[in-house]
Amino acid sequence: MRAAICSTHGRPDVVRVEDTPLPTAGPDEVRVRIAAASVNFPDVLVVADEYQVKVPTPFVVGSEFAGVIDHVGDSVSTFAVGDRVTGTALVGGFAEAVVVRADVVSAVPPGVDLRIAAAFGVAHRTAYHVLRSVAQVQPGDELIVLGAGGGVGLAAVQIGRHLGATVTAVASTDEKLAAAAACGATRLVNHRSASSGRALRDILRECLPDGADVIVDPVGGDLSEPALRSLRYGGRFVTVGYASGVIPRIPLNLVLLKGVQILGFQFIDFVGHDPDGFRRNEAELTELLATGAIVPYVGATFGLDDVVAALQLVGDGGAIGKVVLDIDRDLDRAAGA
Repeated sequence: MRAAICSTHGRPDVVRVEDTPLPTAGPDEVRVRIAAASVNFPDVLVVADEYQVKVPTPFVVGSEFAGVIDHVGDSVSTFAVGDRVTGTALVGGFAEAVVVRADVVSAVPPGVDLRIAAAFGVAHRTAYHVLRSVAQVQPGDELIVLGAGGGVGLAAVQIGRHLGATVTAVASTDEKLAAAAACGATRLVNHRSASSGRALRDILRECLPDGADVIVDPVGGDLSEPALRSLRYGGRFVTVGYASGVIPRIPLNLVLLKGVQILGFQFIDFVGHDPDGFRRNEAELTELLATGAIVPYVGATFGLDDVVAALQLVGDGGAIGKVVLDIDRDLDRAAGA
């Protein structure tokens, strides 16, 4: 099979598409023929050896995929050959096939395109758990989404709107803001334009004179503090990641004076600390995907041979919404979707 191999850590251009043996599923595993994979910012960090979990080389890049099971291990009873599934793993997804434990994949609802399923998982799960459980967004809340043009950002715009919030989108280009508007954002702020004139905090104060209830921040850097200043008393600020590459330093006097909460989200912590909430959220998300109530915004699609360009687009912050690798467009038809 063909796969995107990282043989040495570095920038995305160290990745090469090579022929490699087809993996075999063990007793508790399934092998998935991959139709599509989604490129996420952590994939770039893993290649650069800058992620919180270190992966020794060589490895197949890619953490999010969807496809059709073509082999099941002897101990697996939850899935069968021909089932359409989506899944996440630290690595292995940018290939024609991947072997994973059966408990890390889930069924794709009937009628949902596998490319949509591949783009839905990581970003929308992150945004849903953050807004539904961590920030506890309520109908009528004012929500600010930083990095609103990226995968997690646009997912947060969509889900915030679904939960009844009014969304203010902050992004770096007018093209990203146009996508945020298409996903349900009401107010649009280009922070790069803001930096050349009025300060971001002044623009947010003008947009939201009574302050925001919730801020979701997957970016960090110099956006975090001015956004935090726009919270109303008792507001919630959720830090999700640092796509800017800079971890912000927040003056704690702001927390004291404004009575705000600063919260963090990581999948592994959330699953362990709130398993009931996790299961509830996953069921609700699956329903949203199955009914088409929320469809991920796919801003760019590449073939497997162009995986380096896809990684560079995400790593350089130029992606709008999700970036998808189209690996086998015939798998949906083969599975009878």
